[in-house]
Amino acid sequence: MAEAPKIPDEAETRARWGSFAWTKENQKKANEILGRYPKGREQSASLPLLDLAQRQVGADTNTQGWLPVPVIEFVARAIGVPYMRVYEVATFYTMFNMAPVGRYHVQVCGTTPCMLAGSDDVLAACKNRGLSKGHTTPDGLFTLTEVECLGACANAPMVQINDDNYEDLDYDRTTAILEALAAGKTPTPGSQTGRRDSCPAGGPTTLKEMVDGNHDYRGEWA
Repeated sequence: MAEAPKIPDEAETRARWGSFAWTKENQKKANEILGRYPKGREQSASLPLLDLAQRQVGADTNTQGWLPVPVIEFVARAIGVPYMRVYEVATFYTMFNMAPVGRYHVQVCGTTPCMLAGSDDVLAACKNRGLSKGHTTPDGLFTLTEVECLGACANAPMVQINDDNYEDLDYDRTTAILEALAAGKTPTPGSQTGRRDSCPAGGPTTLKEMVDGNHDYRGEWA
């Protein structure tokens, strides 16, 4: 439990977020989201509305965002269901933060493929930059979390930082990404070795004609 993030005092949370309401722009987006679902099925909008709410909290706090209880209650009222039905969704998906995080939420995959490919070096780079699991750095920039599979095993080890994946990492590449973010720069997401998508390290070995455009192979199969 030493890695568990600290949730603020409830009185403090309610004082800060008890009057949460959509911004004008997000109200329009919320209406569009609700419009996708038929009458009586508004609960289906839980996930996208929670994401929208977390992003609004993030914009208000200059962080990646989180979901205070009053904000979850607001979403529940918006779709007309008990609070617990929305809370179940928020606590099931790790994309939602149940406690405050920093400007950059660094989620390091520690599952077997990433571990075997060197995720320990990624965590070491984070540690040497002052990040520790379950905590936010004193400057408010980074929160470090070790997570399970993020679905980019072919390009292991990798991390997800906010909405972007950074793949094919090692100690130095991870350090470079963290330093760039700290300097206000935006590192190029994806593979950090230059490979395209999940191609083999040396480049495509099959269907090479499809690399830069669609290619009709049917004539070659005859």
